[in-house]
Amino acid sequence: MNICHVNLASGFSGGERQTLQLLKQQVREGYQLTVVMNPKSQLVQEVRKLGCKVVLTKHFTKTHSKKITQDCSLIHVHEGRAIYWALIQHILHGTPYIVTRRIDNPLKNKWLSNLAYRKASALVGLSREIVKQIEMLHSAKKIVKIPSSPVSYPIDQNKVDQLWNEFRGKFIVLHAANMLKHKGFDTTVKAAKLLGVKNPRVQFLLLGDGPERKELEQQCRGLTNIRFMGKQNDMGSMFAAADLLVHPSYTEGLGSVILEAMAAGLPVIGSNAGGIPDIIDHGISGLLCEAGNAKQLADQIDQLENDKALRHKLKTGAKEKLKQFDIAYTSKLYRDIYTQVASQPI
Repeated sequence: MNICHVNLASGFSGGERQTLQLLKQQVREGYQLTVVMNPKSQLVQEVRKLGCKVVLTKHFTKTHSKKITQDCSLIHVHEGRAIYWALIQHILHGTPYIVTRRIDNPLKNKWLSNLAYRKASALVGLSREIVKQIEMLHSAKKIVKIPSSPVSYPIDQNKVDQLWNEFRGKFIVLHAANMLKHKGFDTTVKAAKLLGVKNPRVQFLLLGDGPERKELEQQCRGLTNIRFMGKQNDMGSMFAAADLLVHPSYTEGLGSVILEAMAAGLPVIGSNAGGIPDIIDHGISGLLCEAGNAKQLADQIDQLENDKALRHKLKTGAKEKLKQFDIAYTSKLYRDIYTQVASQPI
């Protein structure tokens, strides 16, 4: 099967890593892939390694021609701007398209967005919350829930040993995300302040960068139990060195970093928001806290630091839960949609 994937993001964050994960699986399964991307994205270099046909464009209004998709069964859209590229290609050359939506924000009720979603042959949400948001404006469309799958990373044992030596005797808690308001770093900082007194064994490492970092650093003045580590290119080693991942977002499409941490063998705490409850069954595959509740988060971290049996139980539950997010399984779900769309008359 020949599929044209489109992701026009200029960065390389969770959505791009999830796109790449699916591309790798489909290459293994024998798909012929064309991938339309932003030349500024690191995704380009990663996709070139796969031997896919690469098409570069800086804007959704550019780089349209019949030959790009003439041999493709359909276009698979992976982010917001890409849907408009697919819409134009569909209008000009008749290629059908499906949309994977990764964020749980309400959809824009504007004519162009409505048109783009209405013209799609199928709509996919990563979580129940995303599906719910799509249904509010497009209930008549075929909407399917297909989660993303965890990405695995290599481990540099020297880096792990270095971290263990630097934080010897500490219970290392990670919060890894772009430093945006909705990612809940303020809740983690408040929890760190509470635990600085209650449990000084807990050491927070904040991974990532973004517009909120400066303000967060101001809030952390004088705290010795929290460290800003910056954007990471070695997440495998960070996961291997840590004892726990927290992700207390106010809103979240699914939470790919939670899946990655679980796959790496870490217990997790996430907020009861967005798609996170699709991953975390409270007390079974992780713990859920209410978004913005720093005291509850601090209490749960303290509980896990003191309860090795609970940590083991959550790791075991997470391993079982991850079967629902296996890349071979999610790829099969996409293949079913591709087959249905390709069989429809244009």
